[in-house]
Amino acid sequence: MRILLLLLLVSVLSFAQEDEKQKYYPETDPLVLKKLEEWQDMKFGLLMHWGAYSQWGIVESWSICPEDYGWCERKKGKSPDSYFDYVKDYENLKTTFNPTGFEPENWAKAAKDAGMKYVVFTTKHHDGFCMFDSKETDYKITDKGCPFSADKRSDVTKEIFNAFRKEGLWTGAYFSKPDWHSDYYWYPYFPPKDRNVNYDPIVYPELWQKFVDFTHNQIMELMTGYGNIDILWLDGGWVAKADSVEITKYWHEKQFSSGFIKSSWVNQDIKMDEMVKKAREKQSGLIVVDRAVEGKNQNYLTPENRVPEKALPYPWESCIIAGGGWAWVPDPQFKSSHELIQMLVDIVCKGGNLLLNIAPSPEGKWHPDAYARLSDIGDWMKINSEAIYETRAIEPYKERNICYTNKKNTKTVYLLYLAGEEEVEMPGVIRFRGLTPAKGTEITMLGTDTKIEWALGAADNIITIPPDLRKNPPCKHVWVFKMTIR
Repeated sequence: MRILLLLLLVSVLSFAQEDEKQKYYPETDPLVLKKLEEWQDMKFGLLMHWGAYSQWGIVESWSICPEDYGWCERKKGKSPDSYFDYVKDYENLKTTFNPTGFEPENWAKAAKDAGMKYVVFTTKHHDGFCMFDSKETDYKITDKGCPFSADKRSDVTKEIFNAFRKEGLWTGAYFSKPDWHSDYYWYPYFPPKDRNVNYDPIVYPELWQKFVDFTHNQIMELMTGYGNIDILWLDGGWVAKADSVEITKYWHEKQFSSGFIKSSWVNQDIKMDEMVKKAREKQSGLIVVDRAVEGKNQNYLTPENRVPEKALPYPWESCIIAGGGWAWVPDPQFKSSHELIQMLVDIVCKGGNLLLNIAPSPEGKWHPDAYARLSDIGDWMKINSEAIYETRAIEPYKERNICYTNKKNTKTVYLLYLAGEEEVEMPGVIRFRGLTPAKGTEITMLGTDTKIEWALGAADNIITIPPDLRKNPPCKHVWVFKMTIR
């Protein structure tokens, strides 16, 4: 047990350091730069993992990958003890997937009311099952072999994008570069060995080219048939040209040596530069996120299910599970509203965006707790959103339980006091030292007209909270003060 805990600690520390070691390649296209600046102003988005796998309430895709992890064991289907029989059972989920409770309009409205500004939806995960009407495969929700194909809303990607655009949100297409269903990736002549292509692309260049063409064609379907797309969010960072992934390879080897990743390293040149060029010809200014692949096609970086310890010197977004898993699980336990609001503040004060994952059920519905959490976040944002949107990181970012954000291109700074879980009454004084207000500054509290007194101190600056306001703060979880700095 002590060894396991030590390995877990090493892994966590490695991930924390990884954010700082990544090299960022700034974009040069002015249209992309403009869009990236707008994206950095948004701060809060929604991620949704949804597919035929949701029927089993399992980790998306990974149980059909022949790597040995406790978190994706084969426990469902008729033959979980036989790998190839299990894969057949898994892929047969297509024939029972019928999410007749599909309610994208409700999702979009709840996201908007919570203050979310963009959505990223899993159009295809690693298993290759398409949640859009791809002409490149019959392994898709719109195929006649899937019962939901008879529904007029069967192209759920189109329905989701349309619903969210109607509410004013940007749309982002999550797309998996690896495809474990494609014969061009896992060639039937060979058994799959791990997450990678199961043959050497150098030895079988014609077969690999077919997979490259297949992948480009599917991405171009999304770029041409689904309206305006703002973000192309590519997953599966191991599918990459070898000379562009040195840092990813480094971390892969570090984790491999610790027993956390059980896969080999294969050069898989998907011709990203060519694909991105074609995509931007159809979607001007498209933000591309080639996750975990160091290079110019990773317009922003994506720490997964964690918040970096420090501010990062490039555009970034933490993608984090709201409750349960990335995909739907029975009886999901959601993070509290308190934790989610403070997480958003912690990320924003370090210059990042929060992409919060909510997983629809097999019937196409959200858990009631998802709506409840978003409603609570929305209530807080109605009062305090000016301290979130269009802000940038400012040193010292965070001290003790106080975060700072800086309204872009101004000297206006927000002090965000992170209340304790049971702290419903405000303290009599709030002490801070990281920033000093300008002489003559009036400090105000968002959500109230009550006059706030403050003073410079030898060690700490002090904000004094009037008794009536202490007992009746304008919101819960995080209290926000506005000031001008020197």
